[in-house]
Amino acid sequence: MSRSRRTIPEELLLLALDPATGTTAQPQSLDLGLAGAQLVELALAGRIAPDGDRIAVVLARPTGDPTLDTALELLRRRGSPVRAVHWIGGPRLGLRQTYLTHLERCGMVQAIENHMCGVLPTTRYQASDNIVSRQIRHRLDTAIRTGAPPDPRTAALASLAHAVGLGKHLYPGNEGRSSRSRLRDLIRHDPMGGLVAHAVMEVQNGAAGQAKRAAAPSRGRGQAPRAAAVPAQGPEQAAPRHAERSHPRELARVTRSAVTAR
Repeated sequence: MSRSRRTIPEELLLLALDPATGTTAQPQSLDLGLAGAQLVELALAGRIAPDGDRIAVVLARPTGDPTLDTALELLRRRGSPVRAVHWIGGPRLGLRQTYLTHLERCGMVQAIENHMCGVLPTTRYQASDNIVSRQIRHRLDTAIRTGAPPDPRTAALASLAHAVGLGKHLYPGNEGRSSRSRLRDLIRHDPMGGLVAHAVMEVQNGAAGQAKRAAAPSRGRGQAPRAAAVPAQGPEQAAPRHAERSHPRELARVTRSAVTAR
């Protein structure tokens, strides 16, 4: 694979890098996006192809990119096509840091060591070559502004940027609302990018649902059981309640009748 241009995972990471803070926007979803971006890059390199909602290896020859070739080998070992959502939702420990280290080695970013509160060591990353970052952003801006069908790489990058939530980072505020909307619409211009972007969003929605269920209060062993919900009552169900209300008067009438009978 030619290194004259950046791969889609690298471009996605450069887009997410905040020049003001030296951190990446949307870090949790970005990890999913990087895994998805690897799939798109492998597809563009002719190594994999979509098979419905699954990913199939069609050529196991290495690309020459160590990170992509690791992903390709893992896919090959599966032996059969794997669902995109399962691949993206799998463990991807350190993938973001792997790409940050790679970009630093290539001279694309510079690591700046610091300490939080003077104690905890932290690392910020700043783009070293702003020309490349501006070129990547210009491609997105052009596709959004003109509305013309972009090239597959730009369409896939736009799809992933939307999927991981970079729209508000790239086009903030009310003035960026229309740009965010058009960024989302670019998803239709690349089938592979669209498949992967939807898989990324599906994994995020599933993780959000699990978090909500985990946060919901559950009845512990020592807690009293909750009262059962009272169903809506019709006329035939209201009679017993009316009888309960008239029971004291009825009891008094029966008592007087008993005394009179004596």
